[in-house]
Amino acid sequence: MINRTMNIIVTDYNKNWPQMFEVKATVIRDILKDELVEIHHIGSTAVPNLKAKSIIDIMLIVKDIEKVDNFNPVMIGIGYEPLVEFGIKGRRYLQKGGENRTHQIYIFQYDNQSEIERHLVVRDYLKLHHEDAIKYGKLKERLAQKFPKDIAGYCDGKNGFVQNLEQRAIEWKQENN
Repeated sequence: MINRTMNIIVTDYNKNWPQMFEVKATVIRDILKDELVEIHHIGSTAVPNLKAKSIIDIMLIVKDIEKVDNFNPVMIGIGYEPLVEFGIKGRRYLQKGGENRTHQIYIFQYDNQSEIERHLVVRDYLKLHHEDAIKYGKLKERLAQKFPKDIAGYCDGKNGFVQNLEQRAIEWKQENN
């Protein structure tokens, strides 16, 4: 049974988040070895000065998404809970920390370019568009106060803003290529 309850606490940016990502990335590289194509720090903790839940989001790009499931016993051994696709076809999702989540891993096969690009472009857009990052941080702060233990309510509250943000980020990327 998947526990969808979570303590939602949004904090100011922590300058240690990139280092926390690197520590986990090193461990994951050692586990996946040749199956791993790329590894990225994504999400709000990857954007300097953006308020965020203190959860390190890690995106793995792999050669064969089906083979990733073979690593589940090792990932469980280091504290991750595999939740298979968890709402997005062609993805693998793992979380660490239960109600006090500390890490989330999103895994995509190398040819799932639309999902890979969506995550990277939003991160890169927010790094360069500080006003949007500030608005996003304030929204997350308000939602965390409104839904302190309800991740579904928190995510639903962000949904419209995030969809609009994704669209602006994609347009920005297209204009700047």
